[in-house]
Amino acid sequence: MSLTLSRLGTAALALTVLATAGCARIRDHKGYVVDATLIDSVQPGIDNKDSVSKTLGRPSFAGQFDKGGAESWYYISRDTRQLAFASPRPVSQMTLAVRFDKAGNVTAVDKSGLEKVVTLSPNGDKTPTLGRDRGFFAELFGNIGRVGGVGAPVGGGTTDNPQ
Repeated sequence: MSLTLSRLGTAALALTVLATAGCARIRDHKGYVVDATLIDSVQPGIDNKDSVSKTLGRPSFAGQFDKGGAESWYYISRDTRQLAFASPRPVSQMTLAVRFDKAGNVTAVDKSGLEKVVTLSPNGDKTPTLGRDRGFFAELFGNIGRVGGVGAPVGGGTTDNPQ
């Protein structure tokens, strides 16, 4: 009998270990690996694109809609934690924006952190749109009788869009 209890205890212990293993915290790092010394060495008015590229490496991405022909490079770093199957939550984030003038010289170096992180919640199953809320049969049979017959002017439309 004690052998059966021993096996039952071992099985219960193994099951408990497996169950708690799924609840482990997962830490993850994405993006640029931050080296504060290298970041602080980039100075406006002294560095240019070539020196920034050699110091910090390639940016995470470059700005596409910069004004006046100037360019911006962005270095993004993010640390997250996640418990089991929950969504990851940001613990720390650093966004480094290096701005250049038309000649390629550094004009500004801006750092920001978690204060810029926004959490978005989707609005249910549907995306709200403008227009009428029509049912299945209204969508299926809605145009019957709206399209002109032989000799009728081309055009028409729906009640939503009469043109």
